Amino acid sequence: MEDVKKRIEELRRLIEYHNHRYYVLDDPEISDAEYDKLMKELEKLEKQHPEYFDENSPTQRVGGAPLKEFKEVRHSVPMLSLQDVFSFEELKDWDRRVRSEISEVEYVVELKIDGLSVCLSYENGQLKTAATRGDGVVGEDVTANVRTIKSVPLKIDYPNVLEVRGEIYMPRDAFLKLNAQREELEEPLFANPRNAAAGSIRQLDSKVTAERKLDIFIFNIQRIEGKEFEKHSEALEFLKELGFKVSPKELFVKMLMR
Repeated sequence: MEDVKKRIEELRRLIEYHNHRYYVLDDPEISDAEYDKLMKELEKLEKQHPEYFDENSPTQRVGGAPLKEFKEVRHSVPMLSLQDVFSFEELKDWDRRVRSEISEVEYVVELKIDGLSVCLSYENGQLKTAATRGDGVVGEDVTANVRTIKSVPLKIDYPNVLEVRGEIYMPRDAFLKLNAQREELEEPLFANPRNAAAGSIRQLDSKVTAERKLDIFIFNIQRIEGKEFEKHSEALEFLKELGFKVSPKELFVKMLMR
C-alpha cells in the first residue's frame, strides 16, 4: 500500500510539472500521448484507492455537480480599476504627475491582456479562493472554474497567506474554435475573446469552463504575509519562481520622453 501511495504522489508531481512546462513555460518535454498515459494511470490508482484522495490532485481540476449560484467574496484588498491612457501625450502627462511625487522612477512595462480580472488566494501553499473583481470590493467566487485553468498552480511552495491578481483571457485560437463550434450549433457568437473569457469563467458548470481552454497571466501581488518587496520587478520574479505565469515580455524603463 505504501508503494501505491508513493506512486500516486509521484504521478501528481510529474503531471503538475508537465502542466507547468506546457501551459506556463510553453516548453513541453513529453508528447500528448505520454501525458495522457500518466493521467490515466493516476485516475485508475485514485479510483482504486479513494483513501488517498487529494482535492488538489491534477485529476480534480474539474469539479462535480454544477453550482446553483456564485457566492459573494469580499476582497481583503480592494481590486481597483487600472487607469487608461489613449495617446502618448496622456502618457507623458501621467509620467510628469508621478515624478512630481517621486524623484527616482523605474517602470515595469508589461503586455496589456484584455480579459477578466481575478484574485487568487493561497493559504498553507494551497489555492483556497478565486474571485472576480466585481465592483472592486465584492466579487464572485469562481474557484471551481479557475481550478480548470491548467496554468493556475493549485499548490505553491509558500506557506503564508498570498493573494495575487491576474487576468483570465481566451487565446485567439481557442476563441476562433469556440465560435466555429457555436456557429455549427446555430448558437449566438461571442463578439470578442474578452466577452468569451468573461462568459466562460461565469459558467455554473465547471465542465463547460474546462472545455473553453482559458489561460491567465498574474501581474500583481495584492497581499502577502512574511515577505516584502522594494520593487514590482522583484515581486514578478518571486511569482515566476513560485510557478505563476507572468507576462512573457517585460521592459524595465528608467524614464519616458519628456
